[in-house]
Amino acid sequence: MTSPRDAGDGGSHSAAPVTPPVADELSLTPEQLAVEWDEDKPAAAGPLANVASAVVGVIVGVAGIIGSIGLGLGTPEEPQPGMWPFIVSLILVLLSGSLALFGRGIADTEKFSHNSWAVLGGTLTLVALVILVPVIGFEIPSLLLTFVWLRFLGKETWKMSTLLSVVVVAAFYGVFVLLLGVPLPHLF
Repeated sequence: MTSPRDAGDGGSHSAAPVTPPVADELSLTPEQLAVEWDEDKPAAAGPLANVASAVVGVIVGVAGIIGSIGLGLGTPEEPQPGMWPFIVSLILVLLSGSLALFGRGIADTEKFSHNSWAVLGGTLTLVALVILVPVIGFEIPSLLLTFVWLRFLGKETWKMSTLLSVVVVAAFYGVFVLLLGVPLPHLF
């Protein structure tokens, strides 16, 4: 019998191909994977959390409707700045209202945890961007937003977060300010 090491000695026997070890996840059946995923799944939020989330969605949607009406809706032929925010806010109110009425029994929602704070952080940085852009231009707030999202929400390295933030803001500046001439508030 020829061993894999002896296969190259000119004999007529060829060595069996060496296969790398199979990872645990690849050797599991779909049913076993489903059980493993269910064990790793975070705790489900209860009906109260579902309704509370829906109420928050309705409140945000109503605020959006009020704000978009203040901007002016116009007509479908000649929309004004509030048309699309109004449509999106209306859809948000309808979907959130549906969730409040029919979503109490939904069991695949996640319970609020320490990871939920990342959503709040992302939202607050967006609000800061909206407030700062008219005051100091879009470059610095966009650079900071991109860096914070990459580094702290996306867990990228400091080097990659810094590099990508500069590249993304430079690309937006090049496309929107230089190429398209969009009247964005900017420093340069």
